[in-house]
Amino acid sequence: MIEVKNVSYTYAVGTPFEKNALREISFSVSEGDFLAIAGHTGSGKSTLIQIIAGLIDLQSGAVEVDGESIGVQTARRKIGIVFQYPEHQLFEETVAKDIAFGPRNFGLSETEISKRVEEAMKFVGLDFALKDVSPFELSGGQKRRVAIAGILALKPKYLILDEPTAGLDPKARRNLLAEIKKLHRAGVTIVFVSHSMEDIANLARRAVVLAQGRILFDGEPRKLFAQEKILDAAGLLPPPVTQLILELNRAGLSVDAGAMTLDEAEREILRRLN
Repeated sequence: MIEVKNVSYTYAVGTPFEKNALREISFSVSEGDFLAIAGHTGSGKSTLIQIIAGLIDLQSGAVEVDGESIGVQTARRKIGIVFQYPEHQLFEETVAKDIAFGPRNFGLSETEISKRVEEAMKFVGLDFALKDVSPFELSGGQKRRVAIAGILALKPKYLILDEPTAGLDPKARRNLLAEIKKLHRAGVTIVFVSHSMEDIANLARRAVVLAQGRILFDGEPRKLFAQEKILDAAGLLPPPVTQLILELNRAGLSVDAGAMTLDEAEREILRRLN
């Protein structure tokens, strides 16, 4: 379990540019969970996930991973993070070398490294024939898969994905979301950072919404989408199907705004009309 306890963080303390990025944030992520963190730009999402991953030192509060402080190396090694733009994480001459970088730093044998590279590429749907290709010659979707494979080769218990579908075309986006679902089914605990309520509706079991460094909501996505005031305060839009339902309700049809899928919405609308 990841436990975030009363975490606050301020940038540029004591200067005219001082900014409170996080204010007394507390929540937990259980093993096997699929948690979405949502919020507009400047809400504190990026700061929060970097603190959870141990990339930014704590100023106040605590983060524990399976009972250990995130400051302990064994705790940090349980968490993998893939940033929004994979080219920020890719730097080696070939795909295989890039994926192997982390395991090699962990001191694993070459036999084990080769095994992990092949397993990770297979898991994210990358043709093993690409292992000797430069990652910078790949498409955006393939780069994203290489970045995820490099983290998976470390065998993290918890995986943080920061806006993983940003900038991808529709086909690459669908394929990547399918791979993320597969990861979760395989037992990886996912923390999914996104402003797309549609992706959150399709993937997450639970959502935490941030605005101005505070938690506005922590609960089931289905319940979130019916709360227009919270979404407005966070600068977020509900999924398209929920937007339709809300418009129908304004017109007096009184459809359950908790319906998240097109099928659910269709059944509810037909029931009301009949």
